[in-house]
Amino acid sequence: MFSRDKYHGEAYLADLEDYAPSRTSDSLTTHSSPLSCEERGTKSTSCEKDLPAIDGGIQAWLFLTASAVLEALVWGWAGAFGIFQDYYSVHEPFNGSKNIAVVGTCAMGIAYLFAPLVIVFMILVPRLARWASTIGIVIMCVSLVLGSFAQNVTHLILTQGVAFGVGGCLAYTPSILFMPEWFVKKNGLAFGIVWAGSGISGVMFPPIIEWLLGQYGFEDTLRISAAALFLLSAPFLYYHRPRLPVSTDVRHDRLDFRFLYNKVYLIYQLGNTVEALGYFLPTIYLPMYARSLGANVFLSSLTVAIVNLTSVFASVLAGFLCDRYHVTTVILISTVGAVVSVFFGWGFAVTMPALYVFCAAYGLLAGGFSSTWSGMANEIQKANPNADVAVIFPFMEFGRGIGNIASGPLSEALLRADNWRGHAWGTYGTGYGVLVVCTGATAVVGGVSVVARQLDWI
Repeated sequence: MFSRDKYHGEAYLADLEDYAPSRTSDSLTTHSSPLSCEERGTKSTSCEKDLPAIDGGIQAWLFLTASAVLEALVWGWAGAFGIFQDYYSVHEPFNGSKNIAVVGTCAMGIAYLFAPLVIVFMILVPRLARWASTIGIVIMCVSLVLGSFAQNVTHLILTQGVAFGVGGCLAYTPSILFMPEWFVKKNGLAFGIVWAGSGISGVMFPPIIEWLLGQYGFEDTLRISAAALFLLSAPFLYYHRPRLPVSTDVRHDRLDFRFLYNKVYLIYQLGNTVEALGYFLPTIYLPMYARSLGANVFLSSLTVAIVNLTSVFASVLAGFLCDRYHVTTVILISTVGAVVSVFFGWGFAVTMPALYVFCAAYGLLAGGFSSTWSGMANEIQKANPNADVAVIFPFMEFGRGIGNIASGPLSEALLRADNWRGHAWGTYGTGYGVLVVCTGATAVVGGVSVVARQLDWI
């Protein structure tokens, strides 16, 4: 039977074989000052002692810290675009423009959807993989500086949207490729800690950006943001690197995409994509719903902050559980919790205290779904032994990106078609009831893999 340790061990040994030294190079070990693995251009098992420790040690934790910081900077800033959108919609030269929301959609959508392409690029050009995150941060910073000179929404879309999304994707995806080298037994926990980074920045960035916009306007805010992103990321970029010496050969065998047609992948991806379709709706509309209950700007924005904060704990816990239990067990917990909290928590939250309770419950129960990707990827790899987990993983990001992009237009269409206002109790009759149902229903479909396992489909 396949196990996670077995998979990563075999992948690691396969890498060693690619760099197995010749008899001539072996003789170098008799030199009074033996060359390192890197100097010999080899990853032989005799050099394993020269490599940093797996699943622990200062180097592994520094890599994990760097990954979490970059995750926080990319997604925390992109996720705070709603603050910019509110500002742009009422200030020159962008007020009255209809496509302001496209800026945020491009930033987050490209960062999600381009992940498979970036992973393939790093595998095909391994010597550049080490520098992808550095290049990405530079692109992000330059895009914000250029955006500060924007005169229309098209300029914002190209800079703060498209360019930032490309840079963000380059900045965070090396974590996916390098993580299996650093963490094997604690792989799920490691990814959970990384995903938690975006939850922390999701709490911190919005109020800071809102204050900067009020004090300095969008031009200086974008320039200050660019400088802050660079200064915060620079100390960690050195540690965002692979554990193994860089390969001199391209491992084309890693690019096996046949898993895309396998039913195990399709079932997990179905749940992942549909769950994302509804997952983002509360964070988009909770502030608006809170204002409809009479809350001021601060109290209404606190709803999203609570979801982001509690999702930090959910991400770490879900990753921890994925290392110890089958991934469908963790998905079941998340699904049941999300469904109950949405239908009963949000569905009947007609006061601010009740709404805050829902926000905390939703973040704790639904916020850890992304941390199950490592478990999904390993289960998909079991059914497709030639597939590479590092290649499977970004396709889960891709699926979530589809759900993220589609959720905006879907929610607008649902709100226009809502006929429940004044005809139902609780939130269901306030005009937001259709969003409650959509969020809960997509959460149910997110657990399709649980049912599939019981039916022996996966």
